[in-house]
Amino acid sequence: MTGEVLQLHGVGVRRDGAALLRNIDWTVNESERWVIIGPNGAGKTTLLQVAATTLHPSEGTVSVLGERLGKTDVFDLRPRIGFTSAAVAEKVPANEKVIDLVLTGSYAIIGRWKEEYDSTDLTRAVELLDALGCASLIRRRFSTLSEGERKRVLIARALMPDPELLLLDEPAAGLDLGGRENLLARLSRLADDPMAPSMVLVTHHVEEVPEGFTHALLIRRGSVIAMGKVDEVFTSRHLTKCFGLPLTVERQDGRWYARATR
Repeated sequence: MTGEVLQLHGVGVRRDGAALLRNIDWTVNESERWVIIGPNGAGKTTLLQVAATTLHPSEGTVSVLGERLGKTDVFDLRPRIGFTSAAVAEKVPANEKVIDLVLTGSYAIIGRWKEEYDSTDLTRAVELLDALGCASLIRRRFSTLSEGERKRVLIARALMPDPELLLLDEPAAGLDLGGRENLLARLSRLADDPMAPSMVLVTHHVEEVPEGFTHALLIRRGSVIAMGKVDEVFTSRHLTKCFGLPLTVERQDGRWYARATR
């Protein structure tokens, strides 16, 4: 595999006559940490689904981890990709225990069945849960967890197969202030880890971008508004164009903030 972890060229997605993505050219290289930002309906989740190989584009080409979509078995490819989203959480069986949910991440499946796991797998699952502050939840049922606990458990699951690409769809959505800051601090430490995979995070808010993320892509109505290094993309001009109202963007102590211009 080359240094390109993800490469999209001329990618478009159409559903029921509507263009969800339009002519997307985007490359993610090894060790980069990307954030995708845009308003509701911009195409952020659709773009992440294409990257996760769960959605094939209507046009254009996609290469993930050196494999061309349409010319490779995605079921062999998906265990190399860590993916968290609300859609994944909704598929978890009601009685699934946290430890089993994390273990099944090894096979990119949901719901433990007859797979075999050895002591090495169990040790890794426990270590990941501990690193994300979830060691006490190991025997709990996923359905009994708080929203913040669920988010962290799903990230542990996504990391279970030691992926080469980690995709996080709105990981801070629905969290209170304490839960959000706890999660962002852990994601920041992960972003700073040189052994961590390339990462792509989707959010609506610049305030939810962890420290350590290197690149940003702004999207509106299925089209890219700007992309590149975070410092170059997170400007008042670019964010104003992306969200359709005058915004002032600031950075303080490594974190970004945006507010409407008075």
